[in-house]
Amino acid sequence: MTKAPCTQLGTSAIIIIVFLSFSFNSCEKKDSDHPQQQQQNQPTMQKQFPAFDGKRSYEYLLAQTNFGPRNPNSEGHKKCLLYLESELKQSAETVILQRFSQKGYNEILRLTNVFAQFNINAPKRILLLAHWDTRPRGEEDPIPEKRNQPIIGANDGASGVAVLLELARILKSNPPPIGVDILLTDGEDYGDSRNDGNTDLYFLGARHFAKTKRPDYNPQFGILLDMVGDRDLRLPLEQNSMRFAPQLMDLIWTTAEENQVTSFIRVPGEAISDDHLSLNDAGIPTIDIIDFQYPHWHTQQDTPDKCSAQSLEAVGKVLSALIYTKLAK
Repeated sequence: MTKAPCTQLGTSAIIIIVFLSFSFNSCEKKDSDHPQQQQQNQPTMQKQFPAFDGKRSYEYLLAQTNFGPRNPNSEGHKKCLLYLESELKQSAETVILQRFSQKGYNEILRLTNVFAQFNINAPKRILLLAHWDTRPRGEEDPIPEKRNQPIIGANDGASGVAVLLELARILKSNPPPIGVDILLTDGEDYGDSRNDGNTDLYFLGARHFAKTKRPDYNPQFGILLDMVGDRDLRLPLEQNSMRFAPQLMDLIWTTAEENQVTSFIRVPGEAISDDHLSLNDAGIPTIDIIDFQYPHWHTQQDTPDKCSAQSLEAVGKVLSALIYTKLAK
């Protein structure tokens, strides 16, 4: 993936501190809709939401990394796809495998998006997504001999998926008040723009989904999770998200604050090239929850020990509170 902050080519590190105002009617805030964290001594009745199990989510992370690198066409990629399909079929009402091919570097990539739906008949829907593939090279590794080797991708690949798999289990046990769709994208992190200057081989799954989605599929918004497992998790306001959906960003960060989740911080972050750009181009207002200040990004050191159950739980808790207390209309 080119997680480098956006420029015209999406590869140079530029921090954009520009806030543009766009309306986002589906996320209009109402004072009466702000639940506080569940505490026994609250003086008033507060809305409840299902607890998110960070330890179980971390087990989902380990299950993915145990397959090894999951870069397209690898054995780990094939095995992980079977695992993700099996896990989601245990929870979701429908699971669709969106298979497609893409010409890569001297190979044809066999790629698959995984799309799962909950409360399938609800007209009001949201989309949650994360990429499940890992990078075929670790070009940021301090050891030159390791830079052309595929990475494990514990944080950059497995962490967002781990949160969504645990959330899927919650959605089965606690039917959501709205329709919830989960999209696991493939081929997000394949490109090698540092060497060839080409950004067309990133975000392949998100681009394919956006290009081929039904005209009548229009969720109110999307939330992308990427690199959310870092032990030292700090989630600033990603700047492309602030440009596309500032009110949704405020709603999510407010939900975090109300539930004392301190890893969501109201400071400007980078403007990141990521899967959310393709969905915004397709008319789905989508934000990116991401901690880009991760020292093991695109290295062989992006391993499970750099991640924590607490970080996964922080993100999952906010999503559970959002779905069950903010969107229950």
